[in-house]
Order: sequence, then structure tokens, then C-alpha cells
Amino acid sequence: MRETLVSVGIDVGTSTTQIIFSEIQVENMASGARVPEFTIVDKKVIYKGDIYFTPLASRTQIDAVKLKEIISGEYEKAGIQPETVDSGAVIITGETARKENANKIMNMLVGYAGEFVVATAGPDLEGILAGKGCGAAKASDKEGKHVVNLDIGGGTTNIAVFKDGDPVDTACLDIGGRLIYFDEEGRLDYVSESILKLAEHRGIDLYEGMVRDEKTLSSIVKAMADVLYESVTVKVNKALELVVSRKGKLLKKETPIEMVSFSGGVSDYIYFNEEEKDVYRYGDIGILLGRAIRKRFDESALSVMIPEETIMATVVGAGTQTMEISGSTITFTGNLFPIKNIPIVAVTPEEEKSGNLKEILREKLSWYTLEDGKQWIAVFLKGEKNMPYRKVQELASMLTEVLEEHFKEEEPFLVLIEEDLAKVLGQSILLSLKKKRDVICIDGIRVSGGDYIDIGKPIGNGSVLPVIIKTIVFNY
Repeated sequence: MRETLVSVGIDVGTSTTQIIFSEIQVENMASGARVPEFTIVDKKVIYKGDIYFTPLASRTQIDAVKLKEIISGEYEKAGIQPETVDSGAVIITGETARKENANKIMNMLVGYAGEFVVATAGPDLEGILAGKGCGAAKASDKEGKHVVNLDIGGGTTNIAVFKDGDPVDTACLDIGGRLIYFDEEGRLDYVSESILKLAEHRGIDLYEGMVRDEKTLSSIVKAMADVLYESVTVKVNKALELVVSRKGKLLKKETPIEMVSFSGGVSDYIYFNEEEKDVYRYGDIGILLGRAIRKRFDESALSVMIPEETIMATVVGAGTQTMEISGSTITFTGNLFPIKNIPIVAVTPEEEKSGNLKEILREKLSWYTLEDGKQWIAVFLKGEKNMPYRKVQELASMLTEVLEEHFKEEEPFLVLIEEDLAKVLGQSILLSLKKKRDVICIDGIRVSGGDYIDIGKPIGNGSVLPVIIKTIVFNY
């Protein structure tokens, strides 16, 4: 049995708004009366929309009317009705997520999203999505190396480091192509506070209202490129501290970097040496910055990979879905099902064995916390085959402590584990709780950080749960 799903991805970013439609072929590979085993057998992009400047009513407000016109217009050009879309993601990212009416925009987009992921993505999650989208995560798995992706947009650079396909560190800097832009007369109409601080630190005379000056702009984009290079090499210095995002942080000093990739709008001018005569065609420093970054990294010994996707790395499509069935020895309480669009925090096997799992889990949970602090999150661990009961109890106690610390209200605990121990782990968590709340602990599945999970109503007389893992559809 084969089924065709239509998937949409919408990214409302600092500089640009993008939309893409994909077609996903899903087939049940099980035979006879066996439990269904759905697999994606094909995926293709069926419509790739234009790239628009994100419409702003002011520096602090998104133009909701124009944004809706853009999205509805792309649906019309694609010949697709919102009600016929099966899956997808709408992500509000970068500086746009900080606008005063971001929540209003998010609610407006629900009409186009149905039951999709609709979220104002923080810099950590945005960096992870971009790294998965551009192929950095896959390259880290294939090469067995630590690969860092720098997703350089209009307002921020979101940085994510991957090892063996999983995110292990993130950072966010206020470095982007529209942090300086010009008016029609060539004067600097806007310079961000972070860039003004960096200019002062480097002794560059930069201010709003000044006439565009080649030497000054060359100096500031070189300083910005230096900062990006230092963010993945020295990792700590005064310049980095000046531009670290208020919602972000710097990479850990001990995080190794073996390979670099770039994505985002600025990345096209890092990789592609087209002879662009008008470097100010977009009214900002994006092209100059891209060229400066390329020159800085060309001068280094770092290995730079060419990604599979650049400008549309964050969301070039969404909702690639694979259906799985959980193990039959599981734990769940309450009547919470179906549960949809829960982000997954994945812990790597190395992190599980590190002896510092508690702190690692605390940090990763913070990556996925939304602006309002309210977000159900599922934690994924590989677990240990034939784990002794004493170690199960220790793991349950640690998970309960961290999750109760993070979830102050009565949010349920969702724990996913690859090895066959969800029943005993879930029951141990229930016994460790300080106050009563629902617990769902399922096994027999494998996911990655940055995925989302849907859990359906119990089947098989309540012995198993149908699970859909959602990742990102990429335009390969």
C-alpha cells in the first residue's frame, strides 16, 4: 500500500520569507498480517517559491497583511489548497522571532499549517535545523568528524556542531547581512548595536547617517568575518563577547572543530564566485560580508565543505514522516493521546557515558524552550542492553530530578529509549516523582536531535503505540 503526502515548509526569517512544497511517497513494507511498517520510498520537491524580503511595518513590527499575501499567493501559484496539505513546518526565526507581534503572526499562520509545527524557533533550534538541512549533520555521521555549520542570515549567525549525526554544541552571534543597511541615497540608515560595539572595539569610525564609504565597510565586514572565524577556533575573546546574541552563547572551549560548512542567505556569496557588479543590490552588506568570510576561511587551515543546501537550509520543506510502532514493553499513564509535534532532545551514547549526563541534559533542554517557556519536550536516550536494575533506578532518579527542575507545572514526562527497557524505566520514574504527573516511556525507536514526534492512541489492546517521527524534507 503506497500513499502520497504533500508537505509544506515556510520560513519567516530576519531577511527573507520562503515557502516550498514537497511530495512524499510512503509505503507499508510489511506483508500479510504483520504489524504495519511504513517507510519513505521517495521524496521530491514539487514547487519552490520565490524568495521574498520579510515585510516589516516598522523596525519592531512584522507587516502581517503583506506576509499573509505572500504566503497565500505562493499557495495559489503552486495550485495547492491549505486543506490538502498533509504535513509540514512553519518556523519563525532570527530577529523576526523577536518582533513585537511575532505571536500574532504565529497564530495567523496556523490557518496555513493545520497541525504542523508552528513555533518561534530559538537560536539553538534554528542552528540545529539549518545544520541538518545543509547536510552538515549527515557529513559528521559519514566522516566521523566534528562538523560545524554557520547559518548566516540577515540578523544572526546560528552555529551548531555535529558529531555522528547528532548536535553536540550550539552558539549564536549577532552577525548578519542586514545589520547594516542603506537608504536610497547611500547613507547608512541602520547599524545594529552589536556592530557599533564591534566597530568601536576595532577602531572603525561607523555610525548611522554617514555616507557609504568603501574603506570603512571593508574594515567592518573583515572584523565580522574575523569574529566568525574566532567563534570556531579560539572560541573566547573580547570581540566575541561583544556580538554574542542575547538569546545565545559561545561554543564551549573544549568543542573540537574538524570541518566547517555555511548556510543561510549570506552563504551564497561565500561559495559562489559570481561576478556581482552591484555589491549593494540588496541595500545591505550581505554580499560584502560573504566575500570577506570566504577570504578569511580560505586563509585558514580549516576544511570547508560545500553543503547540499545553502539559503533554504533551515526549512526547504518539512514533515518527512516515517511511521514506527513502539516496543510492547512500555509505560504510559493518562489519556493524553494523540500527542503531536513534540520536539526531541537526543542524548548521544558518548554523552550518556560521560559521567556528566545531568548537566548535558539540562543544557539541551534549554535549547528547545520557547519564548514563553512553555513547551512539551521528549528526551531520547539509547540506553544499555540488559541494563542492571540498579543502573535503571539511577537513570530514572537522574531523569526525574532534571525534568522536575525544568518542568515546574504538571507537564507530562516523555522519555524515548532505543533499547528494550521502557517499562522498567518508566515505572521507576513514576516511583521517583515528587508530585503526581503523567509519564510516557516508550522504546524500540531511534530518533535524532531536531526531530519531532507524534504519538497516536494505543493499539494492540494497549500494548503498543503508533509513532510518527518528523524530520525535515531537504531539496537534494
